[in-house]
Amino acid sequence: MVERPADTRPVQLCQANLGALPKGVLRPEYDRAALTPGIVHIGVGNFHRAHQAWYLHRLMQQGAAQDWGIIGAGVRAYDAEMRRKLLAQNCLTTLVELTEGQRRAEVTGAMIDYLPPQEDNGPLIAQLADPAIRIVSLTVTEGGYFVHPMTKGLDTDHPDIRYDAANPDRPRTAFGAIVAGLRLRRDEGIGPLTGLSCDNLIGNGQVLRQAVVGLARLSDPELADWIDKQCTFPNSMVDCIVPATGPTELELVRALGIDDAAPVTHESFRQWVIEDAFCAGRPDWDKVGATFTDRVHDYEVMKLRILNAGHQVLANVGEILSLNTIADCMADPLVSAFFRKVLVEEIAPFVRPVPNQSVADYVTLIEERFRNPAIVDTTRRVAFDGSSRHVGFVLPTVYDALAAGAPINGLALVEALWARMCAGAREDGSIIEPNDPNWSDLVTSANAARDNPTTWLEQTQYYQDLSQSGAFRDAFDRWLRVIWDQGARQALTTYLGDQT
Repeated sequence: MVERPADTRPVQLCQANLGALPKGVLRPEYDRAALTPGIVHIGVGNFHRAHQAWYLHRLMQQGAAQDWGIIGAGVRAYDAEMRRKLLAQNCLTTLVELTEGQRRAEVTGAMIDYLPPQEDNGPLIAQLADPAIRIVSLTVTEGGYFVHPMTKGLDTDHPDIRYDAANPDRPRTAFGAIVAGLRLRRDEGIGPLTGLSCDNLIGNGQVLRQAVVGLARLSDPELADWIDKQCTFPNSMVDCIVPATGPTELELVRALGIDDAAPVTHESFRQWVIEDAFCAGRPDWDKVGATFTDRVHDYEVMKLRILNAGHQVLANVGEILSLNTIADCMADPLVSAFFRKVLVEEIAPFVRPVPNQSVADYVTLIEERFRNPAIVDTTRRVAFDGSSRHVGFVLPTVYDALAAGAPINGLALVEALWARMCAGAREDGSIIEPNDPNWSDLVTSANAARDNPTTWLEQTQYYQDLSQSGAFRDAFDRWLRVIWDQGARQALTTYLGDQT
């Protein structure tokens, strides 16, 4: 527990003030001035700082990995503001672990610099070409990999991909910057590096390889072949619930005695499962709790289909019913019963156990984590980018269940609730602000589906041919009509009472 003396001002977070932080705040014990870079991380959001950077920080606390410092980078306007905040506090971050009735603060220092984002990605390309850099890692969201919704290959018609293919020396995207950096490494004889995706995607390493190699092939086939043969792209599974930072989180950290412009709150649970395929070396993350295994796929399927899909089960109905947080959803008896029934009866049968973890026990673990009232994880944050998250997390189980002739009634209700949410208003009449890159089109389709539910399923970029599946189409049609005519709670009540 952090002990802050009464009537004292919060300590401005920076390297010079580490010794003045309140008693009980964990802080770097290593010489940060002696750290040298080894990793470029693209997408320095809350999750990266609470997860991958934390593992590296803990390894540094043991006196190891001193040559694996993180250089932050970004390719969005958001990144310039985050860079300003973090550089002002020497790239230190306050992590606050939230458990019921307790707060624990830790300042981490594995990040040592943050590159200035530029339209041509010049600083990022130059840093990637530095021989000291051996890993480029990414958290750019599930929808950020330019995957074509139908073919699942690289979307070569996307304007940004077309631009990068035509302008390989001044690319717009993170993947274009990686290709340009690798071109310099090859030409200068520096050698390859490892690309490490830390986003919630099945086979995220394979998806990253597809983006990098596929983009390189559009402008330089020989470079593409070199990357494909020399670089590695290990698959990984990441897990830690990390809410967005807002005024509440900022004030919480100040109340603990720290003035941090970009703090991060998180739950106590962390998991990182990684395929051990690093072409240029790696930190010994397994010494601080990460797992290296050749069974990453089983871990990621369990997590994505239960935790991430479970988030979608809750968030859409939570938005409709004005339940502000995931913990609020789990505290609602009807919503939590719906959540458990869908997970246990319709999702869990298509998930394999992993070492020392049964599927049933994992479902119970997720329920406990989601119930934590100290984690203020908003339904809005979890519902963001449903057009990627439903496709990636929920629909794979639908396809498996249909192929096996298994129940899909609850999964059809989950999709009907998403369609209802995308109409843009809650049942109490309040407006749901745009919350998806494709929000305008989703709202149009959702309102058309009010009278003709099948039109929602005709969005083939998400549902492929599911509108042709009689069992799923009929169940979806039924549920969306019930939701609009009688309300979401009645739909949940009906589903929970169904014996079919």
